[in-house]
Amino acid sequence: MKISCIELYHVTIPLRYTFWPTWMPGYPQTHNRFTLIKLITDDGIEGYSAGIALGKEREGLGDLLAGYILGVDPTDIDRVQSLLKQAGYLGWRNFWIEPAFWDIIGKKEGKPVYELLGGKARPVEVYCSTGEMHDPHKRVEEILKLAERGFKTFKLRVKNNELKDDIRHIEVVSKGIKGKVRLGVDANQGWPVSIINKVPDWDVKRAKEFIRACEANNIIWLEEPLDSRDYNGNAAVKRFSKKVKISGGELNYGWDEIKIMFEKDCFHIYQPDATFAGGIAQVKKVINACHEHKREFSPHTWTNGIGFYINWNMVLADTKNKLPLEYPLEEPSWIPEFRDGIIEPILPDKNAVLQPFVSPGLGFEIDKKLLSKYGKRYFKMTELGLKIKVIREKGLKEALLLKKRKEGQ
Repeated sequence: MKISCIELYHVTIPLRYTFWPTWMPGYPQTHNRFTLIKLITDDGIEGYSAGIALGKEREGLGDLLAGYILGVDPTDIDRVQSLLKQAGYLGWRNFWIEPAFWDIIGKKEGKPVYELLGGKARPVEVYCSTGEMHDPHKRVEEILKLAERGFKTFKLRVKNNELKDDIRHIEVVSKGIKGKVRLGVDANQGWPVSIINKVPDWDVKRAKEFIRACEANNIIWLEEPLDSRDYNGNAAVKRFSKKVKISGGELNYGWDEIKIMFEKDCFHIYQPDATFAGGIAQVKKVINACHEHKREFSPHTWTNGIGFYINWNMVLADTKNKLPLEYPLEEPSWIPEFRDGIIEPILPDKNAVLQPFVSPGLGFEIDKKLLSKYGKRYFKMTELGLKIKVIREKGLKEALLLKKRKEGQ
């Protein structure tokens, strides 16, 4: 079996209401945008994955990928990992593509990906992960209403210019909920973005002061209080925190960076997103390391419905996982209809629990009508098409020599 065709799509799903993501202060998000990849094998199996996008910035990605991926055995994940890493040297960070190969493997074997990784089907509780920073009194009202729908755990965002305002935010919310639900906080300092508003980056001193406030207000965990590559700083913050669990590693560049975090002991909870942090194979290494080092795993899932399924597989693959799974929800803007877009909306039950999927592969089905509505294919290449392209660009003689050298490896 080999990859015989690659297709890439720009997907743009308009939001009904503007979304103001805290991790991009001041930025009005009016669409859910992502790049969809479709891989087809020579025996007709299709594998999908998706990577978030601000627009059409991956317009030239196909020309880069075709030479790497076409003709590859999709079951050789080590080779796939190597090729995607190499392609990243020359262009985009491409590990979001790797799950599409697992999708093919699972469909070939007739099993969900989490079973291929040693996991089993089980119900998973989700926590409500907010994406905006509202007035804290308003946030209390929103949380209590969502609690009536079964959510028992919530994650707040803080992104104020001054520490005192961040502290006030959690104080008001904690007092307002009166212990009815559990709270975590995401500082979004791991990968600061200042396209519009410039909000001060935290240092160790500010992080420690905020942790004291978290401890005084019954906050269970704090995500990314410092830059994700400040290994020593994160380790110092983790040592300082006695009651609040420190988490991070969601967008780090896979195992190459996360292994340093384990060496430094940066976090209580590791949260790599398999669409960013090295793909499924490397996140499985993180899960294994969590078991070895007695740490916990809870992946970042704030991308789109396809990204959610990918990371849901990782939680189901973690046989020791007891933490609730992040469920992105910010009504009325970021809701399942628009978040999941081209697949059936992912909806927890009245107890905020997701029942396990048993479909082979990554577990979702692309709705072809919705893909036609929201997506536009901008690249398609087959093995034959690639050969013709190389002959046109390099000449027949050089193309034959390239083919001979490649086949001789």
